Amino acid sequence: MLVIVAPGQGAQTPGFLSSWLELPGTDDQLQRWSAVAGLDLVRFGTEGSEEEIKDTAVAQPLLVAAGLLTARALFPDEAEARKLVGAVAGHSVGEITAAAGAGVLSAHDALTFVRERSLAMADAAALTPTGMAALLGGDPEAVAAKLAEHGLTAANNNGGGQIVAAGTLDQLAALRADPPAGSRVIALKVAGAFHTQHMTPGVERLANLAPSLTVADPQVAYVSNKDGEVVASGAEVLSRLVSQVSNPVRWDLCMETLQQLGATAVIELAPAGTLTGLVKRNLKGVATLALKTPADLDKARALVEEHGGQERVA
Repeated sequence: MLVIVAPGQGAQTPGFLSSWLELPGTDDQLQRWSAVAGLDLVRFGTEGSEEEIKDTAVAQPLLVAAGLLTARALFPDEAEARKLVGAVAGHSVGEITAAAGAGVLSAHDALTFVRERSLAMADAAALTPTGMAALLGGDPEAVAAKLAEHGLTAANNNGGGQIVAAGTLDQLAALRADPPAGSRVIALKVAGAFHTQHMTPGVERLANLAPSLTVADPQVAYVSNKDGEVVASGAEVLSRLVSQVSNPVRWDLCMETLQQLGATAVIELAPAGTLTGLVKRNLKGVATLALKTPADLDKARALVEEHGGQERVA
C-alpha cells in the first residue's frame, strides 16, 4: 500500500524550491497561491535566507505550498491519485497538506487555513520567547522526568526514541545544561513552542476561521497526529487541525497505524527527508523515497507503479 506524507516546520532549507520552478507551470501556480497566502512564495522558496524562512508566518505557507506543488508534479490527475494512494499523513503543519491531498480541503482553502495558522502561531510565539529542541536517545522514563523537572512539554513524539521538547528559551537552556542521561539535545529551526499551551491563543483564531472553509470527507485514509487514528469525517479532520496547534504531535502513533494498514511504500513530499528517515528507523521493510527535487520524480513514479492501488489491510 502506497502512503504519501508531508513534513512539518523545520524541514525547509534555503532555495529548496528552486529546482521545482524549472518545471512548466510551477512558477505561475506559485504566483497564484502567493496571492492566497499573502506572501511571495517564489522569492521565499528560492531566495529566502535561513532566518527569513524560519519565520513561522513564512515557513508554514511555504511548506504547504511546496507539498501541494510536488504532489501535483507526481500526480497530475488528482482523481487517479486517490485510486493509487492508500493513506496520507502529515507532521504538524504537514497535516494541512495531507488534508488537501485526501480531498478534505481545496488547495485554496488549505492555503487560507495555513496563512491564518501561521499568523496566529507567530503572534502567540511573540508573547513569550519560546522554542523547541529534539532529544535523541535516553531512557523514555528518564527523559519524561527530566522534561517535567525543567517545566518542558513533550510536544512531538517521533518514535524511535526521538522526543521534541518545547517551552521557554530559559527552560530549554536549562535542559541543554542538564540533559537526560544518554540523550543528545539539538535545537530546532522553529520560532516558538508549538503544540503546547503557549499556542492556545491561536486555537480561537482558527476556530473562528473554520466555518468559512468548505470541507469534504477524506477520499483516502487520513491518519491523524492527535492519536494515530484514521479519521473518516472531513468536519472532524478540520476540528483536529484547529486544536492541533496546542496539542502534542504523536507521529509515533501515526507510524504504528501506517504499519497496521499495510504500508509497503512511503513517499515524502518536498522538502523531504525528515519523515522518510523516521519511517526507515521504525518501519523496517517499507520502501521510502524523499521527493526532494524533480530528479526524484522517475523513482517516485516507479514506486507508485509498484505499490499504488494496493488495498489497505484494515
